[in-house]
Amino acid sequence: MEGVAYAAHRWVMHGVGWFLHRSHHRPRHGRWEWNDLYAVIFAAPSIILLLGGLQWGWWPGTIWIGAGVAAYGAIYFGFHDVIVHERIATRYLPRSPYMKRIVQAHRLHHVVETRGGTVSFGFLVAPRPDGLKAELKRRRRAGVRGPALAKD
Repeated sequence: MEGVAYAAHRWVMHGVGWFLHRSHHRPRHGRWEWNDLYAVIFAAPSIILLLGGLQWGWWPGTIWIGAGVAAYGAIYFGFHDVIVHERIATRYLPRSPYMKRIVQAHRLHHVVETRGGTVSFGFLVAPRPDGLKAELKRRRRAGVRGPALAKD
């Protein structure tokens, strides 16, 4: 699932679906943002696979695939919305090297608030922060910044 999430984030959410995801790279006003619609969009295949396997007589493996997608979504929600973005009041402080790395990689993803100039698109497997910082510097030197927020 991490590979699918990486591809969806990099080439859909930061590509053709930027019109929804852009809200996630800006300060949020209120409880919801347009990006939250991706939770519904990505839950649909899981629901269909579960229904197909449980109710509609499809191949039984669809149950496991649908459950796996749902489990990844739940883990992603916990890491991303609860821990990293603190959308639900929490006092979680990452202590393990793994958790610190994920949180730092995601924050580095948000350093550049454009469609094409950011780094780190995965979530549960995060690149080393020093490598991400070097890539951000390299992109700035090369003039790769993506479109400005005001022009999106």
